[in-house]
Amino acid sequence: MPSESPVSDRLPTFPWDRLEPYKTTAAGHPDGIVDLSVGTPVDPVPPLVRRALTEAADSPGYPTVWGTQQLRDALTGWCERRLGAQGLTERNVLPVVGSKELVAWLPTQLGLSPGDRVAFPRLAYPTYEVGARLARAEHVAYDDPLELDPTGLKLLWLNSPSNPTGQVLPPEKLRAVVAWAREHGVLVVSDECYLELGWETDPVSVLHPEVCGGSTEGLVAVHSLSKRSNLAGYRAAFVAGDSDVLGELLQIRKHGGMMTPAPVQAATVAALGDDTHVAEQRERYRARRTQLRGALEAAGFRIEHSEASLYLWATRDESCWDTVADLAKHGVLVAPGDFYGPAGARHVRVALTATDERVAAAAQRLRA
Repeated sequence: MPSESPVSDRLPTFPWDRLEPYKTTAAGHPDGIVDLSVGTPVDPVPPLVRRALTEAADSPGYPTVWGTQQLRDALTGWCERRLGAQGLTERNVLPVVGSKELVAWLPTQLGLSPGDRVAFPRLAYPTYEVGARLARAEHVAYDDPLELDPTGLKLLWLNSPSNPTGQVLPPEKLRAVVAWAREHGVLVVSDECYLELGWETDPVSVLHPEVCGGSTEGLVAVHSLSKRSNLAGYRAAFVAGDSDVLGELLQIRKHGGMMTPAPVQAATVAALGDDTHVAEQRERYRARRTQLRGALEAAGFRIEHSEASLYLWATRDESCWDTVADLAKHGVLVAPGDFYGPAGARHVRVALTATDERVAAAAQRLRA
């Protein structure tokens, strides 16, 4: 058999493994750890979603990759209502098994190979790079996508609101990027998983007619129910956009058996059809954000960007690992900024995803 490069040569070190010693330190605090490092939801799954899941539990047959008609209608309806997308049909949407799976395997499923290039923001979710590496494509980090060399560029990732910084790209910037990408034949994939969590501005989708001109050509938007509906454990997500691109993905995913479980499909329909629980969850996060931001600033931190998403991008103008170590001594665990690229080496990402009681404890420790 031909020899293959070991995984350690093809992929970076899994970043969260490096945080374990600091997690141990934080856990030794007399009042326990406050884990603000990983953005995993801690609040209950909305009752109407749990009911939908339970009522669909008797699903002995295989689900379809494309999803039920009810799910496809829910996806197109939500995109039109919430994103302002126009003229979508069921060919413009596709459920996926969690957005991380989609991000990691999209370059491979699109047929990218050595010599092709994948671009993503210089400060970014690490899985964009992982996806390029899995396809053995070249990965390129950018400060401004409009300054990229389009040669060999097949996939351009946008992320607004950003993870980790919470920065939001304005409509005029998105519009310019879409025009540039179409001119050069580059597929734009916009990770919009935090779009419903805007605090100081209202994030806009790449599928909004003000951005895309009413056409989905060359555009795919990625959305997740993990944050808006506390469904990280359900792995409920979907993509919307160019029907030709999604049609290719559908065929590949059929062969790969990448099916969203039928009960999760039913739960997704329920979640997307109800805006009340989303508004309630937003208010929980808003209160936690206000409390943590005030405490961080009182402790000498400067908050940058952070106008949206579930994080505060904070710095004391020191090494991110020095900050992580110091906060761990006080029982507070945060994510070092260099998890998201070397440009984050002097920042930390502080998640809003802890209970009210734990957030209050963190704020008290920071102020003290």
